[in-house]
Amino acid sequence: MPVITTAIFNKILLVAMKKLFSTKYSAGAVNAAMAVLRICAGVLMMNHGYSKLIHFGEKHEKFMNFLGIGSTMSLALVVFAEFFCSLFLVIGLFTRLAAIPLIITMCVALYKAHNMNILGEGETAALYLGCFIVILLVGPGKASIDNLIGK
Repeated sequence: MPVITTAIFNKILLVAMKKLFSTKYSAGAVNAAMAVLRICAGVLMMNHGYSKLIHFGEKHEKFMNFLGIGSTMSLALVVFAEFFCSLFLVIGLFTRLAAIPLIITMCVALYKAHNMNILGEGETAALYLGCFIVILLVGPGKASIDNLIGK
């Protein structure tokens, strides 16, 4: 079994440190990162939407009427955004379009439900908002149905 000398170890360590602190990136890394972001944010948000969807009958009268269109319609729009648009994000279909209702929903949640308390109870909504804005700006990446349709 070969013995690693101090010189070889230092060289390996130097290469690893250069890679770790490098500002260079590849297209593959960006595409992989976008897939991870889409899937994680989408699945986690779908959980919120699914909860509202299965308890729709209990929540529709007590839900916040944020657009003046009634609490039932407001809840329906939130369920559409949180569940169905998140599903589109996860599979990478109509990704940028699906991000828009999610961004609006998170803005309303942050402003109305959490009183713009970004560092307190609105922290989760602010984090989701940031994720969805990145998805809107960067797009779905190559690991998506949008990319397959585009070819």
